[in-house]
Amino acid sequence: MELLAIVILVVAASAIGTVTGFGLSTVMIPVLALFYPVPETLLFVGTVHWFNDLWKLVLFREGIRWRLILPFGLPGIVATVIGAHLLFTIPGTALQRVLGVFLLGYVVFLFAKSAFKISQSAVAAVTGGALSGFFAGVFGMGGAIRALFLSAFDLPKAVYWATAGAIAIAIDTPRLATYIGQGTRLNSLLFWGMILFVPASFLGARFGKELLERIPQEHFRKIVAAFLFIVGLRLLIRPG
Repeated sequence: MELLAIVILVVAASAIGTVTGFGLSTVMIPVLALFYPVPETLLFVGTVHWFNDLWKLVLFREGIRWRLILPFGLPGIVATVIGAHLLFTIPGTALQRVLGVFLLGYVVFLFAKSAFKISQSAVAAVTGGALSGFFAGVFGMGGAIRALFLSAFDLPKAVYWATAGAIAIAIDTPRLATYIGQGTRLNSLLFWGMILFVPASFLGARFGKELLERIPQEHFRKIVAAFLFIVGLRLLIRPG
């Protein structure tokens, strides 16, 4: 029963993560952290997240834009290693609340200024990559920051998805290596369950892609903003 419940959770979270470009960790971490230690939860969810990122690249490969991926990904790699080390040394409740306020403020601003865009500059990409990498390392949830910057670029859907997937792989790989290097391991159910969890993540990603194709481009940014609002509210009210 526990194995089946996790499979269902992986499918649902992967579908949400594919539609919004983030959210898999946001859905899975609060649930699994009730039953497993936080470092083990972050390692497990991070592994599923890595494969979900890979599926985004496969399903939206026509949208790959290296000029966006590299300036986001490289600083994100450095920042996520720093954040992953801090996971084992500092409490993060206050920091999560700060992030929640920031996301809520951004969404309110976005609806007030619907035409707002961030220019696709190196400074914006480096800032977004560094912040998303840091929060991914500490909390396992850097996708909201990444989505904030990418949605502000107002990218076509395929470009948004492929870019988000490639950046997340660049950030998730050293993050997972750091968790393992700090001695974190998966229990036997989570480890061997990957035989089911990996294809389940693809099933969810495929289902998410089908939903995405039904969403008009002009409504896409609003949907991402709505999910950002939900994440920000949860981090503000119930961090951790």
